[in-house]
Amino acid sequence: MDYNHGKELSSMDFKNLIGGPLVAVVEAQAQAAMSTVDFIRKVGFKPGAPKENENPNDVPSTGEPVYVSFKYPKEVSPYEPAVPSSFAAAVLDGGANYKNPKVAITGGGGSGAIATASLDGGKIASIDFTSYGSGYTSAPTVKVNEEGTKADGWKEAVVQVAFTPAKPSQAAVFQEMKLEVPILSIVPIPYLRVEEVTVDFNAKINSIQTKEETSERERGFELSSQKSGGFFLAKASVNMKTSITNKSTSKATGSIERTYSMAVHVRAVQDEMPGGMEKILGILEDATKSQPISAPKEITI
Repeated sequence: MDYNHGKELSSMDFKNLIGGPLVAVVEAQAQAAMSTVDFIRKVGFKPGAPKENENPNDVPSTGEPVYVSFKYPKEVSPYEPAVPSSFAAAVLDGGANYKNPKVAITGGGGSGAIATASLDGGKIASIDFTSYGSGYTSAPTVKVNEEGTKADGWKEAVVQVAFTPAKPSQAAVFQEMKLEVPILSIVPIPYLRVEEVTVDFNAKINSIQTKEETSERERGFELSSQKSGGFFLAKASVNMKTSITNKSTSKATGSIERTYSMAVHVRAVQDEMPGGMEKILGILEDATKSQPISAPKEITI
């Protein structure tokens, strides 16, 4: 019994075996595209008004975009900490022949300010404040005296003081705002694309043929004789029997085992946004609205 394996394989419908999964993938891709259209229409837009003589098979019209609204506090003016009063002294004339200068601060409505003088060749080079004291409402008067006996030709320095008044802390000012954002600009839009399809088909055909032969031979031989006699009578008998038998049997059997396996691998990825949809989202993002809904309020920190 002979089997033609090539004939077995050629009888298979490879057109449907391979083309069937590919057609299913194409249909799935089309279904995914329609799912994207339905998602944008149902999630991103309000239902549109029905049209006259509208075909039920047409895509329904859409209305205004759907916006997500929420409130949030917006800082109008930041918090400013309190600033104490301060001084800045400028030496207009450094005087002459100073050895042990002593700075005296008077007036200004406050007290406690302390400053030191720096010398450069007997002249006052600069006045530096180490403490601004408290309670000052205007610029104090600064004089630089000579501690001890004044040398011949001593000349008092002339100092001008710039005053920066104290500034109280300023509370932060917040205003409640309302923001409206198109929902399509903040949710991911499904754009599935089949990137790769792999069809694996395996066919295994096993043919088994067996042959059985039986041969049997049988032989037989029989011989008998008989003899009697007398004076006047004699009798003799001879029997001979021969038997030969030949038996031959031939038996052939055959079987075919077929095993088929098929695997389809589909890899889908999130595709890039189409250019038209990207432009639509750009327009919707430009339509984002932020407007105040209450008067500014001060919040002390």
